[in-house]
This record gives sequence, structure tokens and C-alpha cells, in this order.
Amino acid sequence: MPKPALSIKTPKKQGERTIALAAQLGLFDKSLEIGREDCYLYVPLARQPDETELAVLKREMVETQLESRDFVEKQPSAKTLSQILENKLPPHLLDSLPQALDVIGDIAIIEIPAELKPHEKLIGDAILQTHRNIKTVLAKAGAVSGTYRVRELAFLAGEKKTRTVHKEFGCQYFVDVAKAYFSPRLSHEHMRVASLVEPGEVVSDLFAGVGPFSVLIGKIQPNAKVYAVDINPDAVELLKTNVRVNRVDGRVFPILGDARELAATKLSGTADRIIMNLPETAIDFVDAACQAVKPQGGIIHFYGFVRQPDSAENLKHRFTQAVELNGRKVREFPFVRNVRETAPFESQIVLDAKIV
Repeated sequence: MPKPALSIKTPKKQGERTIALAAQLGLFDKSLEIGREDCYLYVPLARQPDETELAVLKREMVETQLESRDFVEKQPSAKTLSQILENKLPPHLLDSLPQALDVIGDIAIIEIPAELKPHEKLIGDAILQTHRNIKTVLAKAGAVSGTYRVRELAFLAGEKKTRTVHKEFGCQYFVDVAKAYFSPRLSHEHMRVASLVEPGEVVSDLFAGVGPFSVLIGKIQPNAKVYAVDINPDAVELLKTNVRVNRVDGRVFPILGDARELAATKLSGTADRIIMNLPETAIDFVDAACQAVKPQGGIIHFYGFVRQPDSAENLKHRFTQAVELNGRKVREFPFVRNVRETAPFESQIVLDAKIV
């Protein structure tokens, strides 16, 4: 029976790009077949886009419009992880199977509960069966830690590798998951922040990693200048590659070094906008952000973890105090939201702060 839904009407020549963008924004309804008519595709949406998402669609897809129509529901897909393993694991362990995985390029990274450790190789092989686009399955073997923000990983199944190419909003990122931090769960944030950058702005990305914020800004706002800083030499080498392959040379400038030292010297007083995606310890670098932002002020995108009973309000208070200790003031927080759940009772929060 046909199912009515809102869709993106797009020329077939833009079809692949439109589908990828809708998926990155969390709009694509994968339960429905894509509609086809003459020279157009109709990409079904799971919900009405919000204002930010509409702005992204209009900017990225000039020949695109929203339209309601009927769609055919997809037939049941391949077996789920539980279905594949139901006769291979004790029944009481099926409920403990991982419900989510991070997919970076063709590498999947999962967290294996302690009770499933003896069966982790079996689980890795099953994931390869349920996700045909995945070539390698790795398991988290520790927390993100250290100055370089890397995580110990254990190989489970597929090709034994840690390097891949991840695609996001039309950009390609060379990533080595064993040597540099990268989270596909921040894709919406990458686009949200990049969409806010205006022509002529100078942006300092103080913990740039392989460049998902910086490269995307360079791609969609060619009249901005981005200083992409990281202390991890492996991350900066990958960042340089990503700047080159995405053709944002002359817009994005990779810099290897300590954010605090650079903010006090080369980047002092230069930035209209600061990105601080180092949620574990970003509060310790507010002094660097206050030094790097222009004397008249600017915007800081600050990321931090909040563990219950802590709250976003408390994080705002701590950030405000840190800014004032460095001779600046927070005029307002134009945007605050929970970016993602990172652990039970723990969230990553973003604060957009306008400081003077």
C-alpha cells in the first residue's frame, strides 16, 4: 500500500549527492523506495527539515524542492545481527548485542560488553554479513585518552587495517582510526557550524584533528580563512592530505602545535570564530580561545561533557567564569544543545557563546 511522505525533488544528475546529504542530516527515510519520474528523483524524508537543515539543502542543492507524494515501502532487508547469531549464542546473551556502531569509511567500530568478549570474533563476522559496505570490524579496547586523543582498538574481522576514507557532505577525509580521533556522530555539528561562517571570517579550529570542521568550512565558504591546529603530528599529516584532496588550499591552513602557545603568539587576536572540540578538557583552554579571538569579540563553539547530576546550565556557568577570569565577558549563548549521548548518564554538549 502506498505511503505518503514529504520528499526532496531533485534532478537525477544530483540524485546521489542529494541522498547522501539527506542521510547526513538524518532526514532520509530508508524504509521507503526512492521515487522516479522523468528526469527527477524523489528522496523520501522521515520528518520535516528544521530551519538549519532547510538552509543547508537550499545552499547545497540549488535545483531542489520539497514535495509530498506517495512512496512504496521497502521489502524486509537482510537479517539483523540478532537473527544471524540467534543459533550461535546462548539466548540470554542476545539482548547484550551492540545496538549501535560507528562507521568511518568502510570500518566499523563497536563496543563489546564484558559478557560477550568470548564471542567477539563471531560478532565481528556477523557484522560483516549484515553491513555489506563494511570491510573491517574493530572493537573499542579503551577510552579516548592522551595528548593525541587516540583510542586502543582490537581487530575483530575483515581486512586488518585502521586507515580508510570517510565521505561527509561531499568531502573526503583520509582517516587512521588508530592514530587520530574522528567521530562520524558529529557530522550534523560539522555542517551546522560551517553553515554559520560568513564571508571574510577568520576561524581558528584549535583541536582540528583530520579536519572535519575546517575542511567543510573551506569547502562551503571559500571567502573565509581557517587556521586548523592540532598537536598530533599524525592527525596534521592526514589533515594536510584532506586539505589537498578537497581542494581547499589557500583557505585552510594546517598548523602542528600546541593550541595555547599558538593562541598567545601567531594566532593572538586574529579570530572571528573559535572551534573548541575537545570535550574532555576544553575548559582548560578557554584562556587560549580568549587570546585568539579578536579584541572586539567573536563566537566560540565550545564542546564539553556533562555527567548527571551535572547539567548544561552548570556548564554554561563554568564556561562564563573561565571567560571572565581571562578578561572577557559572555554576552549571550545563542545556541545550546545536547549533541549526543556518549555513555549512560553522560552527554556531549555544545555551547555557542558570543564573547566581547
